[in-house]
Amino acid sequence: MINLNQLRVFKAVFDEGSITAAARRLRISQPAVSKQLAELEESLGTTLVDRLPRGVRLTAAGELLQQHTRRVFQAETDAEAAMAAFLGLDKGRLAVGASTTIGSYLVPGVFGEFHEQHRGVTLELQIGNTQTILQAVREGLLDVGFTEGLESAEGLDTEVFAHDEIVLIVSPRHRLASVGRLECRQLDHAPLILRERGSGTREVVEAALAERGLQFEPAMSLGSSEAVKNAVARGLGLAFVSRLTVELELSTGRLKVLELTDLTLRRALHQMTLKGKHPSPAAQEFLRILHARR
Repeated sequence: MINLNQLRVFKAVFDEGSITAAARRLRISQPAVSKQLAELEESLGTTLVDRLPRGVRLTAAGELLQQHTRRVFQAETDAEAAMAAFLGLDKGRLAVGASTTIGSYLVPGVFGEFHEQHRGVTLELQIGNTQTILQAVREGLLDVGFTEGLESAEGLDTEVFAHDEIVLIVSPRHRLASVGRLECRQLDHAPLILRERGSGTREVVEAALAERGLQFEPAMSLGSSEAVKNAVARGLGLAFVSRLTVELELSTGRLKVLELTDLTLRRALHQMTLKGKHPSPAAQEFLRILHARR
């Protein structure tokens, strides 16, 4: 078996052309170089260099080993360069997973800021339901995951990184837009637009209204936040949505928030990583940007 330390000595000998010069380069004694070289030859069962009065000359076996030795230490150099680039965020990959609202409305902005600073890092985003994201983090397929809800978090390190508010939106042209403030009981006869059954936002809203004795059938059940927002913008009714999903529409005046004087809906947003896994430099930088923005 080839000893890498002996191979390093052999490389120094053929690079420098003599045992004496190799000893100076390696900062060890000449006898130590001779001993390492002799032990390498013995382990391989052949002579690698001819010892001449003025230096050394590679034998045929030495020429063959030289070719492989150069490749071995070039691979070492390449590995060191790759690690330096990775740690310096010049290269690498960052895989993030998120449930629909966070993945669609929060992560892209963080990705944009990250990409501006670290263009060599490949960014990947997986959007799925809570269980899909949790499992992908457990399996090491994602560097970090984000969900609105949090079920069993076995094997994961979790924390609340922000809170999301669920707000009541209306078209600026709707008759209630000028009211500004409502009580929950005033929603009894208002056409309400909600996400489909099973939606996390809908479950939170229905539970909160049920606690106040309000039961209703929505005028519409739609399968995406975009569909809900478009229906509201056209004056078809009111809707409860995550504030994350309407930041653009509120800033442009396309939609308006109606304040409920007797109801505030907030939910925690969760961040999760695999327990015991040290986050990569890219993951650490992504989380730094995310937390600074929130």
